[in-house]
Amino acid sequence: MPQSLQITAAAPDPAMLDLPWHIALEEWPEENLAALPRGISRHVVRFVKLSGRVIAVKEIGESVAYREYQLLRDLMKLDVPSVVPVGVITGRSTPDGEPLNSVLITQHLKFSLPYRALFSRYLAPDTATRLIDALAVLLVRLHLTGFYWGDVSLSNTLFRRDAGEFAAYLVDAETGDLHDTLTTGQREYDLEIARVNIIGELMDLAAGELLVDDVDTIAVGEMIVTRYHELWNQLTSVEEFGASDRWRVAARIRQLNQLGYDVGELQMTTDIDGTTVQIQPKVVDAGHHHRRLMRLTGLDVEENQSRRLLNDMDTYRAATDQLGEDEEFVAHEWLSDVFEPTIRQIPRDLRGKLEPAEIFHEVLEHRWFMAQEAGHDIPMADVVPHYIDTVLRHRPDEEAILGLDTATLRALGEDV
Repeated sequence: MPQSLQITAAAPDPAMLDLPWHIALEEWPEENLAALPRGISRHVVRFVKLSGRVIAVKEIGESVAYREYQLLRDLMKLDVPSVVPVGVITGRSTPDGEPLNSVLITQHLKFSLPYRALFSRYLAPDTATRLIDALAVLLVRLHLTGFYWGDVSLSNTLFRRDAGEFAAYLVDAETGDLHDTLTTGQREYDLEIARVNIIGELMDLAAGELLVDDVDTIAVGEMIVTRYHELWNQLTSVEEFGASDRWRVAARIRQLNQLGYDVGELQMTTDIDGTTVQIQPKVVDAGHHHRRLMRLTGLDVEENQSRRLLNDMDTYRAATDQLGEDEEFVAHEWLSDVFEPTIRQIPRDLRGKLEPAEIFHEVLEHRWFMAQEAGHDIPMADVVPHYIDTVLRHRPDEEAILGLDTATLRALGEDV
């Protein structure tokens, strides 16, 4: 191994030294690789097996690798949905002394897929709009933290299921930059980049016959602008009301909580004679339902999944006549009597299909449809086996899809 090899990592894994860093990444042997679906990238990217987990390795210039590594670390500290950086390796060279590019290493995001793999497998008519919604939420969160992306696209994003919707994660921060705050011009330019890139990516899917015929690629691309502005305005707009209508302050906070945001700081101003009041959220933190569920149960899941599980917990609380009990006690009982028994019924060989929280969400959906058909409520003990046999067993694994390229994935042709 070349003596000049340098590894920069927050928690270095000694097994990294056993990987063939002296070989160009595109020529790495199959025994080192995990055959996961890859998105489009301007750089060579490979998924690599390391110490029982999977990492993503990207060949890139040294200065860019260090810069992106630091940006991803900063985003992780800000709790922004993005891939977790592992390290940077520089000083690579072949046995003949020919220099090789540095690499950036990130953790593989389990149960996530690039957009092309989603369209290759799932051809539901609203898939495109659900992805755009998720990307708009991610872009707003990034802009609220002062992060300018610079290359917003579906290709630079990974998607995970979130109670029937999708949650988006930033993958590529190469062109990004972190500021205290962003100007309107910076935000709008980022948004325009997103619009143009999305339209181009959807046109590429259409050319490959991966979109349903009635999808208007231009309209879907324009949708990112509309959805972004709607959410941004809800989170940041100024509201004016009479001094006697102070209840509207609490109402605005509840509205933001329902959207999944906590208000960390609120600015209030009154006019000279005190007849009107203006309020404007100054700091909003995403993850309201996620934090509540974590506090009550310790479950670390996506925001919409948290919302769905909390709703079922509230239903359980009412059904068991415990409305007067502390929610911490009810949450513990719901976890041990409802959630955990449901997940334990899933056979081990099927647990890679979906995340546990997404399985629970689908079981609740399945129970509702069974009850509608039967005309009465169905016990969970009967719902879960029926769901396993009629739905879950026929899904491809989403934790790790091994040995399939996007052409093969498309042949699966499952709608969601």
